[in-house]
Amino acid sequence: MKLYNNTTNAVVQALEQIFGEQRYADKVIEKVLKQNPKWGARDRRFIAETTYDIVRWYRLLREISGADEHDYWKMLGAILVLQDIPLPPWEEFRGVNPNEIAKRKRNADKVRKVRESIPDWMDALGEKEIGKLWDKELNSLNDEAKVVLRVNTLKTTKKDLRERLLEENVETYSINGFQDALLLKERQNVFSVPSFKSGLFEVQDAASQLIAPFLKIEPGQRVIDACAGAGGKTLHIAALMKNKGRIIGMDTEEWKLQELQKRARRGGVTNLETRIIDSSKAIKRLENSADRLLLDVPCSGLGVLKRNPDAKWKLSEEFIANVKELQQHILQDYCQMVKPGGLIVYSTCSILPSENQHQVKTFLANNANKYELLEEQHAWPSDGFDGFYMALLKRN
Repeated sequence: MKLYNNTTNAVVQALEQIFGEQRYADKVIEKVLKQNPKWGARDRRFIAETTYDIVRWYRLLREISGADEHDYWKMLGAILVLQDIPLPPWEEFRGVNPNEIAKRKRNADKVRKVRESIPDWMDALGEKEIGKLWDKELNSLNDEAKVVLRVNTLKTTKKDLRERLLEENVETYSINGFQDALLLKERQNVFSVPSFKSGLFEVQDAASQLIAPFLKIEPGQRVIDACAGAGGKTLHIAALMKNKGRIIGMDTEEWKLQELQKRARRGGVTNLETRIIDSSKAIKRLENSADRLLLDVPCSGLGVLKRNPDAKWKLSEEFIANVKELQQHILQDYCQMVKPGGLIVYSTCSILPSENQHQVKTFLANNANKYELLEEQHAWPSDGFDGFYMALLKRN
C-alpha cells in the first residue's frame, strides 16, 4: 500500500482535534472528509479507519513507539508498522524503528491495561465490577463496531429492503434473533443511498434494537420515551406501534428533539409529539398518563466503546459518579409518568452493575411494593454488538 502526504496529514490533523481540542472523533472525521470531496473511497476509508485505530490503541501506540502524548506521526508510524505497511523515508517517520516496535509490543502484550489500551482507573473499575468477565468483554470492546440497519417496517419489509439495497450496491445479511436488523457485508456510507433518504431504514446497532421490543408495546397505547435524544429507539417504538396510539419523545436538549422530528418525518412517523424537559413541571404534567415508559438514561457508555473509542480518554471516575446520581434521579422522578399497571424499561449502554442492576435494586428499595422487577437482560460486547442492559419494571 502506497502512502500519500495529503491523506497521512489528514489523519494527523484529525488526531490533533480529537486529542488536542477534545472533539468527538466521529464529528472530526466527518468534517475532514466533507472538506475534501475529491478523495476517492479508498483514501476516505484509509483516513477514517487509521484515525479510529490510533484513537482506539492510543495508549499501546504511545508505549511501543516512545511517543509523547501529542506526537501523532510516531503513533501513525507505529500503527503502520503493526499493519505491515512499509514506511516511506519521510522526515516525519524519523525515529520510528520497526524492530524496536516489535520488541516493545511483545512486552506490552503482557500487561492488560496496556495491551487493551485503556487508562489504569478504567481497568481497575472494570475488574472490580464484573470480575472474570472483564478480560473477555474488554477485548471485545476493542473490535471495530459492525454497521447494522433497522428496517423501517412502517414503509417496507426486510425482504424488500434487502433487494432494494442490492440494487443500490449495498449487500446485507439477516441476524438470528433480531427481527428487523440487517448487517452490512462491507462497511460503507449508507447515508447517501436513495433508500435511506426515502426513510426505509435507520442505522441502529443490533443490541440497541432489543430495547423497544422489551417494552412489550402494543399499537394504540400511550408511550413516553423520556430520554429520547435524537430518537433511534423512539422511531423503533413508532414502528412497533404501527403509527397507532401516541408517543411522546422528551429530552432536556431542544436540538436533539428537532433532529428526532426530522428523522420521524423521513421515516413516515405520524403519532409522535416532542416535549422539552425544561423544568420538573414537564414531568408533573404527565403523571399517571403512560401505558409504557422508556428510561434510556445517560450513562458512562462503557458498552459502546467499539463505536466511540475516544470515550476511553474523555471519561473520568468523577463523570461516572455524577452520571450514577443522575440515573437514580431520573428513575425516582420520572417513574410517576407511568399509570398503575403500566410498564417501565430502564436501560443503559453500560456493562457496569453499578449503573445497571444496582440502580434498579436501589430504586425498588426506595419504593417498597410500588414497583416490581419483571425481567432483566444483558447484551454483552462479546456477543458481537454493543453492550446494553435493560430492566422491565411494573408499577403496582
